[in-house]
Amino acid sequence: MIGPALASSTTRVLLACLLAGALVATVTPAPAQNETRTPPAAKQQTRKNAPAKKPARAEKPEAPVARTPFSAGDLQIAIFPGFPDARAWGDSAADFRRLLPQNPGPWLILSGGGADGAYGAGLVSGWSQTGERPEFAVVTGVSTGAAIAPFAFLGPRHDEDLRKNFTTITAADVFTSGGTDEGLFDTWPLKRLIEKQVTTELLAEIAAEHRRGRRLLVVTTNLDSGRPVVWNMGAIAARGGDQALQLFHQVLLASSAIPGLFPPAYIDAEANGRKFQEMHADGSITGPFYVAPNSMLSPGPGAARLPATEFYIVVNGKLSPYFQMPERERAYILSRGLGVALQFGLRAQVYQMHGAAQRLGIGYHLAFISPDFSYSGRGAFDPDYMKALFEHGVEVGKSSSAFRSTPPDFNP
Repeated sequence: MIGPALASSTTRVLLACLLAGALVATVTPAPAQNETRTPPAAKQQTRKNAPAKKPARAEKPEAPVARTPFSAGDLQIAIFPGFPDARAWGDSAADFRRLLPQNPGPWLILSGGGADGAYGAGLVSGWSQTGERPEFAVVTGVSTGAAIAPFAFLGPRHDEDLRKNFTTITAADVFTSGGTDEGLFDTWPLKRLIEKQVTTELLAEIAAEHRRGRRLLVVTTNLDSGRPVVWNMGAIAARGGDQALQLFHQVLLASSAIPGLFPPAYIDAEANGRKFQEMHADGSITGPFYVAPNSMLSPGPGAARLPATEFYIVVNGKLSPYFQMPERERAYILSRGLGVALQFGLRAQVYQMHGAAQRLGIGYHLAFISPDFSYSGRGAFDPDYMKALFEHGVEVGKSSSAFRSTPPDFNP
């Protein structure tokens, strides 16, 4: 979780700059570790995977509509009409317990990682080919992990959907270069892609599994409260109808909305007789992956037995430090700094979960992208890179050593 130390305005501005640098660097990617670097002045941008541009508008864009004001108290008791079990606060043990299944079983935890989600999609697909992939009691997803989660939740019959979803898209299917007042880039293509992938039929399948007692959970960050929100996607699906489909789409879009880069998602809520909209963004802001509130994982009176027999954690990224010489340019320096900070935070959570699993008597299994995978992508969401990473994930999933029982040693 990101703690109170980040509350200062200086830190918030710095984080925004770092996030901006990160995406700029993905559009103009750094070369692989052993690749000779071409001076910036000599670089030629490839247009193949460049984000699409909206047609130019003759008129001046309208200013954003002012938000309906509400209080912290309103937010605490906010409801979503027709969806009484739609969500819980991700940092509240009392609230989170409402979402848990009655029967214990294995949990699948899917991290964020952008285009590197192709690894997790490939891994669960390869795992299916062994005939040993379990039916998970709980599946949680954050950011790109949220895009994998519905299909992984439904089992091997949707492996082909995972392959298509993560090997046939480009940056133009995710965002456009024409920004808005709420983000440097616009994500209308991603919204359209989610609507195409998540259909009424898919929701019906998820609802059926929810009624069997299984749980599909997706995490967003409520920017109004500064807290993680866990969405009970099966309960939403079970409601049925256009309203359920719309909310399901909104949550998936919100879970990947990087603040300042991508516009946030606005979700209708009610409290104290008033209607307003909550602002939700990328779930990985509050953690690279999600298992349960920290109070339920830490030693002490708040710790509780989770209905889990095994934790299968899939990290859509590399954990080992890697050598990279940033250019003497702002974007490269900022993105490299952010990358190092996020990777250290990811490692810390990996170790935290290992300790929690040992205390709780739950099996711990960890998978992550091998440091030996060295395919160099060309731009954000390069389909050739994602295909190669997906196939790497498939081969890992088919192997007997797909998961580790302990975190790796990061000594060079």
